[in-house]
Amino acid sequence: MTELTQSAAEAYVASVCFKIGPPRRVGVELEWLIHDSCRPDAAPEHNRTLAALEALRLPQEDPLLPHGSRITREPGGQVELSSPPADSLSECLDITSRDLSALRAAFAAQGLTLTGYGTEPHARERRVLLRQPRYLAMEEFFGRAGPWGKIMMTSTASTQVCLDAGTDQGGAHGFRERWLLAHRLGPVLVAAFANSPMLDGRPTGYRSTRQAVWSRMDPSRTLAPSANGDPRASWARYVLDAAVLCVRRADGRPWNAPAGLTFRDWLRRPAGQRPTVADLDYHITTLFPPVRPHGYLELRMIDAQPGDGWMVTTALTTALFEDPRAADAAQEALEPLVRATEEPGPRGAAWSRAATRAVDDPVLRRAALACFAAADAALPGLGASEQLRSKVADFVDRYTARGRCPADDLLDPPGAGLRPASQEATPC
Repeated sequence: MTELTQSAAEAYVASVCFKIGPPRRVGVELEWLIHDSCRPDAAPEHNRTLAALEALRLPQEDPLLPHGSRITREPGGQVELSSPPADSLSECLDITSRDLSALRAAFAAQGLTLTGYGTEPHARERRVLLRQPRYLAMEEFFGRAGPWGKIMMTSTASTQVCLDAGTDQGGAHGFRERWLLAHRLGPVLVAAFANSPMLDGRPTGYRSTRQAVWSRMDPSRTLAPSANGDPRASWARYVLDAAVLCVRRADGRPWNAPAGLTFRDWLRRPAGQRPTVADLDYHITTLFPPVRPHGYLELRMIDAQPGDGWMVTTALTTALFEDPRAADAAQEALEPLVRATEEPGPRGAAWSRAATRAVDDPVLRRAALACFAAADAALPGLGASEQLRSKVADFVDRYTARGRCPADDLLDPPGAGLRPASQEATPC
């Protein structure tokens, strides 16, 4: 394949990572930790996970559930369900719910539970179970800078909402405004849905330990690029300046990349040693900022949620992006946080407050409540059912309005009456 130059690489990234058009589609990616239904503190044997997936009889070359959701395994044994892009919020929730029910049933038959926490709360040995060259190189790369990368790979899970990038026009549906809103909204989403206060069986001092883990990892691939200016140019610079995590090789050698090599450095090598478009495409899949443009915008900052809490996350985010009045209201509500969000996540001031205090922070709580109110006003116009609106309202009443988040349920002392029932547990 033809080798790239720097200018060609920047132009390519700018052209493919923001697909321009009227925003209408929404999707979700749901990562789940796997627990033994009877002994959640004990790590289940990996072969039981494999048996559950085999029982679904998914084609190996295209592992899709009946309604089109894709199933993948994460390096520490987590399972991810990725919905197909849907033309409406209601369609997305319906498709995902149906496929998720089938996935839960397959795991329940093996005595396993799909559990929604942002980090594994129980003390577990951290093992990279998938031994493909990509994950072995990732383990080696992140291991150069401490334990955080391995914790991310083996002990974290998220709820990711995916939305169209938008049009090339101004206003709430323009991709520039949607890019800016995604980054300004990030700390509020972290705070409202924080659900990872424990690691190794102990409280960490964070409501979202998962965010704290990301903030300690390689900044060239986990910090946000600039949200100001032209998003395409900012993202192209970010991609080229990120460290190379792995170099694919067909000769059986490890995929480990030289320490300190950025993709831009690779492009500057002599002819015959430079990367190709395929190498660039693969490099982009190894970048993990809070908002990742894949043609669409992938919002990656939200902890995995218990039960069907992912529906609330998806409803809130979709409403704020798809309804122009809700988007304007959100931007106004987020204005008090603008200065604190100028430093990129997940290390910026607002992001750190969100990870630590969540909506116990009064500024974040006010912004979150205003965003929920804007979303509630927009949901009927998006075809949301009364049942969905009730789920969102119940979440606000239980958590946000009281300065709480799902993490607080895990931190409540036994007998407090606020701890939820175990997630989707099978009777033992």
